Amino acid sequence: MYGPTDLKKNTLITLDDQPYKVVEYSQKVMGRGGSIVNVKVKNLITGALLPKTFKGQEKIEPAEVTTRKVQYLYKDDEKFYFMDPETFEQYELAKDMVGDADDFMKEGDEMEIQFYNGTPINLQLPKNLWLKVTYTESVVKGDTTSSVMKDATLETGLVIKVPAFIKEGDIVSVDTETYAYRERKK
Repeated sequence: MYGPTDLKKNTLITLDDQPYKVVEYSQKVMGRGGSIVNVKVKNLITGALLPKTFKGQEKIEPAEVTTRKVQYLYKDDEKFYFMDPETFEQYELAKDMVGDADDFMKEGDEMEIQFYNGTPINLQLPKNLWLKVTYTESVVKGDTTSSVMKDATLETGLVIKVPAFIKEGDIVSVDTETYAYRERKK
């Protein structure tokens, strides 16, 4: 069991028999009365955000969420298909469960699926992914300062801003949360 002050960002908890992830956390200390913890939690099944307040000695149950490494196989009009590389068991995730992760996924990539009571509830991408630049404008000669940004299309179809020195064929690291260019592979 957790106490309210044990909660931190990304902690998984159970509320009303549903798994939630803490996405925001703040604590207010009250004189002798202890403290109040305000959190914003995301339901890992429905995706709904919910503000919640916990006081003093309340007990919060941790969520029994397991994580498995999977390999992305393919998608069709309604679902995405993954396989556990050790057991060869296959999993299907609906489009709304995959969400924006589709922008970064290519066949064969490894990622993680979270399970709650044996049911897949969430897809987790690595924080950063390496993707190949398939199209970008050529830079004007002499305009090679690193502060100039231009659009680049990546192998998954995603378009991001990259520095002017990036060219077609380069492999770049992209932050999967912010969609920001990080670095070029040397």
